[in-house]
Amino acid sequence: MAGILVLGVVGLAAAEAAAERVRLRIATAFEPEQIAAAKQAIEAAVPEVEVAWERASTGILTERILSGEGGRPDMAFGLAVTSLLQFEQAGLLDAYTPKGAERLRASFRDPTPPYSWSGMDAFLGVICFNAEVAARDRLSRPNFWRDLLDPRLRGRVTMPDPTRSGTGYMLVAGWLQSMGEEPAWAFMDALHAQVDAYPASGTAPCAEAGAGRKAAGLSFDMRAAAEKGGGAPIDIVVPVDGTGWDQEGLAIFAGTAHPDLARRVADWGVSREANQLYAQTYAVVAYPGVSNPAPIYPPHAEARMIRIDLAWMARHRPRIVAEWRRRYGDKAAP
Repeated sequence: MAGILVLGVVGLAAAEAAAERVRLRIATAFEPEQIAAAKQAIEAAVPEVEVAWERASTGILTERILSGEGGRPDMAFGLAVTSLLQFEQAGLLDAYTPKGAERLRASFRDPTPPYSWSGMDAFLGVICFNAEVAARDRLSRPNFWRDLLDPRLRGRVTMPDPTRSGTGYMLVAGWLQSMGEEPAWAFMDALHAQVDAYPASGTAPCAEAGAGRKAAGLSFDMRAAAEKGGGAPIDIVVPVDGTGWDQEGLAIFAGTAHPDLARRVADWGVSREANQLYAQTYAVVAYPGVSNPAPIYPPHAEARMIRIDLAWMARHRPRIVAEWRRRYGDKAAP
């Protein structure tokens, strides 16, 4: 009986502790397989918090937050910095410099303290190229972006819709900045003839190539590494002429009812411990000396990241996605 009473008291205490936790709404574009581990880690670091994820593809989530649909969350955590910069420009973010943020690599820090955002990891554009399909159909490996225009690849390429996917927008913005706007749109006009479809997700094109349903899927580096690590017969191609990239970051929304708790989550989010978690799924992270990419990750990937202006990407996103939709929206998923 005493044992039962003790168990009952312990169970009641646990229930009361759970009931006292504050529900923090956190917007994220994390991949589904990252969600559980991140929630567990945040709640362990800040036990007073219950994480309530609001997850969607980057473009969808960004438009939703800018419009105020459904009310704004308390934080963003694992969302493209180009989206966070749009929120900053719209006056939606709280100014806060997380404790320890000065230890992050310079390119992952808001250049105008007090910070409105802090970087977590970086992702870059790659081509997932199915080696088995290539051998069977005698297709040449694309080493440059222009190699995707090979007539033998017509209808056998897929890439994410940049109006809905952060990966898709990262690819388009990278071409515009590296090639120049007129040559980049000309390249995309030619690429459009090669593309079978533009799915809403940045992961889908690599999965399609990995399964052999497409020869080439334009995606991001860590999705490619996950597919290849899972046995997909793909080459991870980081084009020789350089590739676009973006960062994921964290920020606190102005007007949150729980600013102190959100700031404690942000403090943890820039810590070495947090970056060790990010490094389990990303090869490039904000904290120096933490990156630990798998052997299958291309060793030259980071060196091929082009010089990019994230603020320009944020400022010009409405114009770019509108022009992309006008030109190529006929093949985008409904």
